[in-house]
Amino acid sequence: MPLKGVIYDLDGTLIDSRDDLADSVNAMLARLSIPEREPQVIHGFIGEGAERLIRRSLGPRHEARYAEAAPIWREEYGKRLLAKTRLYGGVDALLRIPPEARGVLTNKPGSFAREILRGLGVESAFRAVVGGDEAPRKPAPDGLLRICAGLGARPQDALLVGDSAVDLATAKAAGVPVCAVTWGLGERAALASADYLCDTPMEVGELLARLRS
Repeated sequence: MPLKGVIYDLDGTLIDSRDDLADSVNAMLARLSIPEREPQVIHGFIGEGAERLIRRSLGPRHEARYAEAAPIWREEYGKRLLAKTRLYGGVDALLRIPPEARGVLTNKPGSFAREILRGLGVESAFRAVVGGDEAPRKPAPDGLLRICAGLGARPQDALLVGDSAVDLATAKAAGVPVCAVTWGLGERAALASADYLCDTPMEVGELLARLRS
């Protein structure tokens, strides 16, 4: 296919944000006088947006307190967006490959996503960033199609790179080919239906070179 644009998921694909997300959830729970959770448990709740993360962390017993919890979580996460979050190894080099029209599609609030990308020094690598509060959240195709249009790419001429079954479902709904990556949050077995599967950012770079040739 004549590759015209590459759209990346954020958490679990470009960045490892698990510890900051877990710390913000536990800070929220502490303020609500709810027992904190093991970080590994919270890690399993990541990937479908802030609302799902908060509701799952509250659990059935406390889910009715979501409206109270959500602004507390947002405040706590805003304090530590870049405390421990880092690019995955090899991503910086991947984002220096020219020439590419790139975007980011995330279920994270858009302002947080842009602040993280800016803080990690890679915001300029992307023409568009769409967050989960700026378009219907994945797996709805709206945000992906918006980015494709902004990059001047037809859906079939773009590629979504992500680490979860939600990303695969989003790509399918939008008619965009998808590359699943295995270094993030998703289980390899759940990614088997992807058009492409890569184990490292270097492999993604090699795939992009083949798709451009």
